[in-house]
Amino acid sequence: MDVDVTHRPDRSRFEAEVDGQLAYLDYRRAGDTVVMPHTVVPSEIEGRGVAGELTRTAVAWARDHSLEIDAQCSYVRGWLAEHPDA
Repeated sequence: MDVDVTHRPDRSRFEAEVDGQLAYLDYRRAGDTVVMPHTVVPSEIEGRGVAGELTRTAVAWARDHSLEIDAQCSYVRGWLAEHPDA
C-alpha cells in the first residue's frame, strides 16, 4: 500500500489520511532529542502498513536532523528494533 505521509511541524506530528481516516505519530523536541510518545492508527485502517510508514518517515526526519530518538511508543521501539539501520 502506498501511504502519503505529511510532516506537520505546527502540530509536532506526522500524519497520513487513508480512506478518510487520519493516522498520526506525535513527537516533541527536547534539545537534540525527539521524543516519540505514541502512534495512532484508527482500527478501520490497521494492518495496512500505515504505522510503519509514519514511523519510517519520522525516523528519517530525525536522522536527517541529527536528532537522538527517545522511542516511548512501543510501536516505534519495535520498528526501530526491526530496522536497526534506519
